[in-house]
Amino acid sequence: MASKRELIEPNGDKRLIRRDERGRIKESDDLGRSLSQDVRKKAKTTVESGQGDRGDQKRR
Repeated sequence: MASKRELIEPNGDKRLIRRDERGRIKESDDLGRSLSQDVRKKAKTTVESGQGDRGDQKRR
């Protein structure tokens, strides 16, 4: 199970990051690009909250 993504805003640039076990940044995505790509593609898998880059979430 991967760690949840965290929103950070360095210098006005919003980014979603994922940290490793030691608290270091493991992967980073620009928020605007991440959201726009998510709208364009239909995911095959369903995932938990905070894991949106790995699939879609169930409708509530």
